[in-house]
Amino acid sequence: MAKKTQNPTGDIGPGSPIESLRDDYEKQLTLFDAQPPIVQRFLEVQARLVAEAFTERGQRVRFMLPDRVTAAEKSAPFPVPEKAREQVVGKFSDRLAGRDVHTTLKQKLTELESSPDQAIAVSTGLIRFAAAQHIVHNMLPAGRSVTYSAAEGEEIPSIPTTSAADPESAITAATDAITEEGKAEEGRGSLQVPYVPAARRFYLPQWVAFDDQGKLLVNSTDEAEAHVASMQKFLEVLFAARSLAPYMVADEEFERKRYGMLGQLVNQGRALAVHTTKNIIATIKQRAADQSLNRGLGLRLPYFDDQDLHIKHHDFVVIPAGRIMFIPAFVVRAAQEEKAKAAQDTRLNLSTRKHLLHELTMLEEAFESVK
Repeated sequence: MAKKTQNPTGDIGPGSPIESLRDDYEKQLTLFDAQPPIVQRFLEVQARLVAEAFTERGQRVRFMLPDRVTAAEKSAPFPVPEKAREQVVGKFSDRLAGRDVHTTLKQKLTELESSPDQAIAVSTGLIRFAAAQHIVHNMLPAGRSVTYSAAEGEEIPSIPTTSAADPESAITAATDAITEEGKAEEGRGSLQVPYVPAARRFYLPQWVAFDDQGKLLVNSTDEAEAHVASMQKFLEVLFAARSLAPYMVADEEFERKRYGMLGQLVNQGRALAVHTTKNIIATIKQRAADQSLNRGLGLRLPYFDDQDLHIKHHDFVVIPAGRIMFIPAFVVRAAQEEKAKAAQDTRLNLSTRKHLLHELTMLEEAFESVK
């Protein structure tokens, strides 16, 4: 049975943080829907400018508050003061201090929302809401409907459980077709399908670089790294919406995209780290055969940290620098020592530690039987 991701804001009962955020979200959504259509369109245009500057960490952004705003459903609009309508965020002093819009904009919006003038406060809140909505709904591609399960002892579901026979995503282009063996009708050649089945089990198949056996599905490790970077950027942009408006965690599309991409990134990030570790093992064996490891050996073992959502490196020395003949047993001993250290490393959460220990075991076992 699939174990779904826990809500990032904690409990969901009455009075819980997520319920409070959901109330804030629904309040802003209702307020936005209460605006006249022309005001909604104006807010959307201004919100696009704010959202792009915020996610791209620009140095300056200029936006306008609407000329009028409705404070409640079916109430008459009231004017926003002319002198307060134009807003510019990002002063010269901010740029000198290296403060980008990601920081200064939130401060400015909070200041305006605290204004004693209700029109200014309400219209600013609507700009914030519309900008966060634009980030979540328009700046990121929509993917497939997926379900992940979590490995034993892990919190983040990252193992896809959906069937490859599920309907294809609307984002799939005709040019994405590949030839799949074993499904051709007699006399009609090979069946053309979008992406391989392993990729179609994930949220965005175009960024899947490894299948469930760790086999590389793309042309190179560099391409796999680019796919992982794309997934990291996706979540960075998504979490920017949460940073701008914390109540966006109550938005169904936010949760759908967070769940789909988080599981995919953890899965593919670990697969990339394991693939690189296998390459390291192969390189060690090749250099040992060439007798080019007799002057020392240090390793940078990659692992995926599912707290920071980035690949990090575990550095350690196998053979100190000097004229020491390489013996496979040195690698085995070093791997065993590092496993003991990693098992006690409280900087890593349980799932990341488990992942790193798996790679160290791979390294150990690869040289145990080598003479």
